[in-house]
Amino acid sequence: MPSFKSFDRRGYRTVGAREGYAVWSATYEHTIKHDMDSRLLESIGTVDWPAIALAADLGCGTGRTGAWLKSKGVREIHGVDLTPEMIEQARARNVFADLRVADVAATGLPAAAYDLVTTCLVDEHLADLRPLYAEASRVARSGAAYVLVGFHPFFIMRTGMPTHFDDKDGQPLAIETHVHLMSDHVQAAHAAGWRLTEMHEQVIDDRWIATKPGWAAQRDCPISFAFIWRRD
Repeated sequence: MPSFKSFDRRGYRTVGAREGYAVWSATYEHTIKHDMDSRLLESIGTVDWPAIALAADLGCGTGRTGAWLKSKGVREIHGVDLTPEMIEQARARNVFADLRVADVAATGLPAAAYDLVTTCLVDEHLADLRPLYAEASRVARSGAAYVLVGFHPFFIMRTGMPTHFDDKDGQPLAIETHVHLMSDHVQAAHAAGWRLTEMHEQVIDDRWIATKPGWAAQRDCPISFAFIWRRD
């Protein structure tokens, strides 16, 4: 697996995911680019959202994905996140039937219980993808879908940009970032019993550049991706 250190052009002070998101939680909703994941979720054609009775959102953060799922007719959603401060933001949305602080690879959720599992903008913080895919498989029912949306490795490698934000002093603070090739995802998913049914990649286009003019030099570079898996 490539090391992010080989590509890092920023040299930002870096902290772990729990510490970083605890700080970022206060401003996350105002600074995250919502198109990173929402445009990809809207493009999914193989998941019948209103037919989902029970979903698990692993790495639910402030509840953005949960709110999107609820708006599409998913009936009940359980959320898991490593950071208590992010969980409190999610709780305020009133879309989750259950929220808990736990690692995405050891959630404590019941086995074989969920029709849908989601993970959005989390995988780049994991050194190893295999425990995540294994946990998603453990909690999923037979025939369940697993939707994983991530920060595109090509963008990370091309720009040398980690996941980062400005702290309360206006200084950039990076959250530990790992580069996972697409083949890493496929191998981890197959080992956990998942079968790929759909995939999408989003590139920097006019809509992106309109809100982030500084990214004009990255036009047509992939920025995020979505895998949709099924558990037979």
